[in-house]
Amino acid sequence: MTDEQQKELGKILWAIADQLRGAMNADDFRDYMLSFLFLRYLSDNYEAAAKKELGKEYPKANGHTTPLQRWYEENPDDIKAFEDLLRRRVHYVIKPDHLWGNIADMARRQDGDLLQTLYEGFKYIENESFDSTFQGLFSEINLYSEKLGKSVSDKNAKLCAVITKIAEGLSRFSTDQDTLGDAYEYLIGQFAAGSGKKAGEFYTPQQISSILSAIVTLDSQDPALGKKKHLDSVFDFACGSGSLLLNVRNQLGKQGIGKIYGQEKNITTYNLARMNMLLHGVKDSEFEIFHGDTLENDWDMLREQNPAKKPYFDAIVANPPFSYRWEPKEEKADDMRFKSYGLAPKSAADFAFLLHGFHYLKHEGTMAIILPHGVLFRGGAEERIRRKLLDDGHIDTVIGLPANLFYSTGIPVCIVVLKKCKKPDNVLFINASEHFEKGKRQNQLRPKDIEKIVTTYQFRKEEDRYSKRVSMEEIAEKHGYNLNISRYISTAVTEEEIDLDIVNASLVTLEQKIGAATKQHNKFLKELGLPLLPS
Repeated sequence: MTDEQQKELGKILWAIADQLRGAMNADDFRDYMLSFLFLRYLSDNYEAAAKKELGKEYPKANGHTTPLQRWYEENPDDIKAFEDLLRRRVHYVIKPDHLWGNIADMARRQDGDLLQTLYEGFKYIENESFDSTFQGLFSEINLYSEKLGKSVSDKNAKLCAVITKIAEGLSRFSTDQDTLGDAYEYLIGQFAAGSGKKAGEFYTPQQISSILSAIVTLDSQDPALGKKKHLDSVFDFACGSGSLLLNVRNQLGKQGIGKIYGQEKNITTYNLARMNMLLHGVKDSEFEIFHGDTLENDWDMLREQNPAKKPYFDAIVANPPFSYRWEPKEEKADDMRFKSYGLAPKSAADFAFLLHGFHYLKHEGTMAIILPHGVLFRGGAEERIRRKLLDDGHIDTVIGLPANLFYSTGIPVCIVVLKKCKKPDNVLFINASEHFEKGKRQNQLRPKDIEKIVTTYQFRKEEDRYSKRVSMEEIAEKHGYNLNISRYISTAVTEEEIDLDIVNASLVTLEQKIGAATKQHNKFLKELGLPLLPS
């Protein structure tokens, strides 16, 4: 499928969402829409595996909508063994009545049992699957919500309308794995655009994701050598819908990453992330997304005390909530993540998020994190943390981005690149804030803007008014550990020199022209008997 077709499919599905959600807000409707798209993917994947195991595809007959319905009816004694086999192959089971083909057919017929069938199908996938990846996957989808209608029949009718339209939209396109994955991503972006501040909970714009993912996949010690061939692991501790992690995977290809790790506090977004991984062909054995609070560090895997078993990651990417209020309790001062640096202030957890990720970075790894500009210059506890990170040689690059790139905020943000071991005894500053395309709602980084940022980082290039390498000595002694980009890269426009002789000659010529014009005008006024202009 071409990019144009993928975009067209996304637009068709978005138009359906816009048309059918009615009084329901976009955030609520998003979860229904994306879950149905995900059910379509699971069904296609399951039926393909079933066909392979059975050796043939049973034709539809006797009123059956899906081939598996007929096979189940004709082979009742073999069902358990068949389902056990599929659990081992694809790690989940879907009963024939719950497959998308049957659900879509029920919707077309406006079957009054659709709602109950769909409810039972979601619960079966969650509870009867072989792998824990599917547990609670549809927990936030309330099929009996009053937002769908007052009565059960109203709810059922609404679901019939939505599913029928989705099925019609998908029928015009090839629905292979990549197509459904791209459609899912497109819809997430569209819903984010209409979610305002809430969008920050689950979505990092693709243009910014591509910068972070390009940076962390380059050789950490010498980025000029190009991309690494393989990363054992990549981690995003505030992963939202998982788009940033998938972007890293896209940079290296499907075989380029050993395992993807993510953590997300919001239960709805956590479910979106798991669906997003599976929809993009990431096997359940290739990713692990944990639902929990990053700052409280409640993931047992990360609390491992045995140094030999403690996890560290080759690449870390993150777009945590900006200036998030948290509780830096006294006992956290002894937390290994913060012990060497101190605690971030209660009013802004930006450095707490940074230090959490940095703690789990491998010595030869790269971390890229999106933060508000305040972390570069704010005083107090943040200054002490920034000073130690700089003194220890961990801050590699600071990239200033344009304002109004995010759906959730209009403030300009920066990308901070950190390493535990880096060669250059300087910090690279990149001022990319003036290179963008202005949009009606959000500004956009163009492909050439993204390429310029990544290339400048990769080859550590210096360019007037754009990038500069600054020694640690200058940062410490001349600027007191302040990393405000404007201190190092001047963006002031140089005033053009004025030649007074040329200006004077121009004024004399202008005076002469005005005198001649006035004289001519007065001649006409005199002929008309009107008062003359002063000469």
